[in-house]
Amino acid sequence: MQFTKMHGLGNDFIVVDMFEDQQIADLRALAQVICQRHFGVGADGLVLVHPSQNADCRMQIFNADGSEAESCGNALRCVARFMQLKGRVDGTRIKIEAPAGMYDAEIVSLASGEQLIKVDMGAPLLAPAAIPALFAAEGPVVDLALSTPYGDFRGVLVNSGVPHVVIFVPDLAAIDFVSAGQAIEKHPLFPHGINVDFVHVHSRDHLKVKVWERGAGATLACGTGAAAVVVAAHLTGRSDRRLTVALPGGELFMEWAEESGHVFMTGPAVVAFTGQWSVGEE
Repeated sequence: MQFTKMHGLGNDFIVVDMFEDQQIADLRALAQVICQRHFGVGADGLVLVHPSQNADCRMQIFNADGSEAESCGNALRCVARFMQLKGRVDGTRIKIEAPAGMYDAEIVSLASGEQLIKVDMGAPLLAPAAIPALFAAEGPVVDLALSTPYGDFRGVLVNSGVPHVVIFVPDLAAIDFVSAGQAIEKHPLFPHGINVDFVHVHSRDHLKVKVWERGAGATLACGTGAAAVVVAAHLTGRSDRRLTVALPGGELFMEWAEESGHVFMTGPAVVAFTGQWSVGEE
């Protein structure tokens, strides 16, 4: 099986080109094996790029634990770059189908010669039922009490393609990020789990974020997390609609457009290397 290792700000993926009719027996098992960092290739997720009748391609993504995800912002940027490099799109615009919906991506060329990928992440869903969360409310939910053995937190619920709870903290270094993230991911309020974003507000246009991803754990970056953060920060009066989200792997440029209600994400997508996984290894 041929693959391409790619990343968006260190959030890394093994990308497989299903346009070439590659046959994979068990995708969940493959994701668990190939994403292992010591015994496999190593990645946060396995991404398959399929033909689509409704878009330029269809993205399917499995987390490192074998669970299938609805969407992923960094993976969307990687898929857009992958399609560009394969010569499968004309111009700078790419339409990508994913389980969470249709996404429009655009290659943006900077004066420096660097190319970034801008993705329309769509409009966020703010009702608890969109998470889902086990309590009755219409939303938005901007001050949800969450008690864990590692501290008590207040969260904002946002589904930005996948479910997130955004938690604002005065000091990112002062929290037990991994333990608290694990506990909140599996909190009884969230029967299907949830992604957890811990946020420090540096200024109204600059936020620092650490993300605990459902199914992947601590990652260097999260596009849907950055989308959830800009929505949560603006809803609670902490930020403007346009801002920079600083993640451990680098920066994403985010905008929650007032007119359309859509969130736009701009950031890099990089090829690390290509390789071949022996048939039967999964």
